[in-house]
Amino acid sequence: MYRIVIIMALCGPLMAGAQSHSRKIAAQSSPKKQTMDVSKITHENVRKAIAALQAGDKSWYSFFIDHPVMTDDGNTVDFTSFFGKALGHEKFLSIDKVENEGKAVYGNFKAGSWGTFKVFFKFHEGADGKFDRLDIGQAKY
Repeated sequence: MYRIVIIMALCGPLMAGAQSHSRKIAAQSSPKKQTMDVSKITHENVRKAIAALQAGDKSWYSFFIDHPVMTDDGNTVDFTSFFGKALGHEKFLSIDKVENEGKAVYGNFKAGSWGTFKVFFKFHEGADGKFDRLDIGQAKY
């Protein structure tokens, strides 16, 4: 019994050091939160709006008129209600393609409990520079 106590006393600091080293390695190799690159989006206000969406920032709403038209897979939905649930929970995982002078964005999208799939966001800009319509849906490309 006396020998076990001595061995434990001698090995204890070595084991603690090994555990600490293992935690440091795990911390260094754990994935860091990455910010998706929105620089592919050439339309300035679309880029800023998508950046706000990615951050779950309510400034998202400031890029739109008060009651914009919105469709989801061709079905009219209430913009404010839709993003009241989605903002902060749903976002692009990648921007794969940008068209229509930067106002049509395609990419892989995490849609909360609906899963992850390819989508399009098509922004329609009004005369005042704010978006008056947003069409979103599943994309095939």
